Amino acid sequence: MTPLFHTHIEVPVHSASGVFDILLDAVVDTLKVLPFLFLAFLLIEFLEHKAQDKIKHLFTRAGSAGPAIGTILGCIPQCGFSVMSANLYASGIITLGTLVAVFLSTSDEAIILLATVHNSSFEIFKLVVTKIIIALIFGYVLYFIEKKVHKGHHHHHSHDLCEHDHCGCDENSGVLRPALIHTVKVFSFLLLFTLLIDLAVAFIGMDKLSHLLLSDSVFQPFLSAIIGFIPNCASSVLLTQLYIEGTLSFGALIAGLCTNAGAGMLILFRDKSKLKENFKIVGIMYICSVIPGIILHLAEAV
Repeated sequence: MTPLFHTHIEVPVHSASGVFDILLDAVVDTLKVLPFLFLAFLLIEFLEHKAQDKIKHLFTRAGSAGPAIGTILGCIPQCGFSVMSANLYASGIITLGTLVAVFLSTSDEAIILLATVHNSSFEIFKLVVTKIIIALIFGYVLYFIEKKVHKGHHHHHSHDLCEHDHCGCDENSGVLRPALIHTVKVFSFLLLFTLLIDLAVAFIGMDKLSHLLLSDSVFQPFLSAIIGFIPNCASSVLLTQLYIEGTLSFGALIAGLCTNAGAGMLILFRDKSKLKENFKIVGIMYICSVIPGIILHLAEAV
């Protein structure tokens, strides 16, 4: 896999011209991705708007197939399904196992960013298949535990989709506006983190930066899983970029992307009366993300 972004700075970085060159390189490299980002989000928004009602109906009638259906739908790189599943869970329509399966399989912008990298087809396949397996395993474990313990559904109040984010993702917003908003958000974060990583490599050095990010340490998945909880595309962009640069292991990437449920987690925390239950879900997500992350991280080191 050949990185699209390069951090091997050949200029004297401790000067104004050196910093300007780094900034220019970051802008040029990120602009290369912009058309691809917009087209990808435009397609995703189109599919989401056309199929939203059918997917919600499918979730409602899923039953024991819920975790499997949630896992597959969660693989689609956008926030709609994690938000939808959070609303359906808050309404008592789907189980905790289905909710966690959607959250774990959601990769948000990671797939889109990996697709901009040369020779990344296998990396994307490996990421998607790994997250599907993780989501299926933990989704069904939680589904059967919940079924045995509670023998029923909970009932909360539902919320409007994407209302919190003001991103224009509701069913009346059309396709172009939310696609543009998501593109601008991801582009902004990508430019910011590309610039920060380039500056860090130039001033600190790749060896010291890797040490700070716990490279080759079994604790790296613990750190990346915490970063993944940042409830927007910033964390998935940062984690994917660090992986592309070779600073983050695949296991750590998986741990971070599994906790990165996008806007879905925010929907749960809108109900202040359920804070204890919501923090329990956070803990479950962390455990379900770190365990496979550590296993994959150690497997790479062998």
